[in-house]
Amino acid sequence: MMGQQLGWTLEQWRQAYSSERLSPREALHSLRAELRGDDPAWIHIVSPGELDQQLERLEALPDARALPLYGIPFVVKDNIDVAGLPTTAACPAFSYIAAQDATSVARLRADGAIVLAKTNLDQFATGLVGTRSPYGAVPNPFNPAHVSGGSSSGSAVAVARGLVPFSLGTDTAGSGRVPAGFNNIVGLKPTRGRFSTHGVLPACRTLDCVSVFALTVEDAQTIAGILEGHDPADCYSRSAPLPARFPGDRPWLGIPRELPWFGDTQAQAAWEASLENIRRMGVELLELDFTPMRELAELLYGGPWVAERYAAIGPFFDQHAAEMNPVVRGILSRASEFSAVDSFQAEYRRAELTARIRSEMARVDALLVPTAPTHPTLEAVAADPVARNSELGTWTNFVNLADCAALSLPAGWRADGLPFGITLIAPAWQDDALAELARRWQTHAPWTLGATGKACQPSTAGTEVPPGYTRVAVVGAHLRGMPLNGQLTERHAHFVEQTFTASHYRLYALPGTTPPKPGLVRSSQGASIALELWDIPTHEFGSFVALIPAPLGIGTLTLQDGREVKGFICEGAAVEGAVDITHLGGWRAYIALRN
Repeated sequence: MMGQQLGWTLEQWRQAYSSERLSPREALHSLRAELRGDDPAWIHIVSPGELDQQLERLEALPDARALPLYGIPFVVKDNIDVAGLPTTAACPAFSYIAAQDATSVARLRADGAIVLAKTNLDQFATGLVGTRSPYGAVPNPFNPAHVSGGSSSGSAVAVARGLVPFSLGTDTAGSGRVPAGFNNIVGLKPTRGRFSTHGVLPACRTLDCVSVFALTVEDAQTIAGILEGHDPADCYSRSAPLPARFPGDRPWLGIPRELPWFGDTQAQAAWEASLENIRRMGVELLELDFTPMRELAELLYGGPWVAERYAAIGPFFDQHAAEMNPVVRGILSRASEFSAVDSFQAEYRRAELTARIRSEMARVDALLVPTAPTHPTLEAVAADPVARNSELGTWTNFVNLADCAALSLPAGWRADGLPFGITLIAPAWQDDALAELARRWQTHAPWTLGATGKACQPSTAGTEVPPGYTRVAVVGAHLRGMPLNGQLTERHAHFVEQTFTASHYRLYALPGTTPPKPGLVRSSQGASIALELWDIPTHEFGSFVALIPAPLGIGTLTLQDGREVKGFICEGAAVEGAVDITHLGGWRAYIALRN
């Protein structure tokens, strides 16, 4: 049975359960039984009893089968707490039993997902190679002589091998992107604070992000939609202040004018081939000066952020340093070299470089870089672990310091058969814009799913409404990041996709509305208008509709692909004197102009 499930996407898991070909209890016990304790990908595999406890909790939930992640397995990097399981951060002497789930895990379980294992990592999430662990180096599924990437090595490899459709990692310096590039999967590094880090052992608390690995862009976006949202338990949690700026038909991407390859000519050739392919997609490329990005990247390990890593585990380090990985111990031991004055001066320099980076990024829709400039062997890393690791952070280390979002994507193959990855980078809160670009790339250059050999099929996710839910289209103040989105999320509605109406609608900015709202009106002289689809529990739909003030209401909208859904409409008389904003293509663009 397990071979049948290898490489299943979220949609395929849902289809198997909805057709009753499979039950969660049958599928997950079979899958768990195939996970080997001597596999370096795992630090803790749930026992049959621990799995049964999760399944019993799932079955006790109301309308459990309607949950978007009902019975779908995932794995969790072992610096993220799962209640009742050990958290080791790949250091046995540090191990403790988590009293409660990290917020990210709790949100996924509340939507039906099941934890199968805690995964291996570079100790204390310090490294980009996937080798700094007493549990062993996690083998790269394409060539075990090469590194799998870190620090989220086990989480990435589990997805690449098709064992689970998604997993959780963390990303401070590239740990959610480098392993994605080395394993032919998607690595989503959100804007800092978009996902809660409550229940995550810090590396650098001011920079840390929970990250997502998935086989497809759609699956990564689905999980992101569940994880996002303010968490009062996390003082670094935040909500989007601005809407995403979606790219036009011919987006501009900024690429580095100069790229170091550290002698890896195969990576260079793969990059040049990917650029040609991207141009064929209709993208314009603009060479930019990445000097401030490179300088900022060097601050992460060359500056006082090393002391922040020590701050996360200081008392343990002072008493148990001898029990740590020697490379990690050597990095953290440098914390005492930096003073408080050094920290402030480094922060001032970070701000100066970030301002220069934002100025460069304002010229394009997003940046495009190689996920990593080289793919070293285990032997090369062992010979010079610090230098090889530093090379891998060339295009990742600056991203969190500059408060950017990033998305690593498969981009073809090197001549030696290893996968090659590219990364899209944009300013904070442009996560959805990056996902839109990524979907275009996935459609233009579909990849095989991880190391499974299965082709990435065109997604039909979102075409069927789960039982017990009503699909509704929103075009204005209920969009993600907008003032009234909470009216959906507090009713446990789930984001489905961003799409467009058919080409016979007009959009108006209605006067005198608080918060500002648009009116969507059917018209023979119309255009396609951007919108979002949400699935709301049917028993909550009435209370949602009751909140909608005149002249707005709920009617039937026709989408660009011919589907018909419930959605916001406006009385025709109400748009007299309103500003026609149809030419902007959607409410987000209008709000962005106002701001």
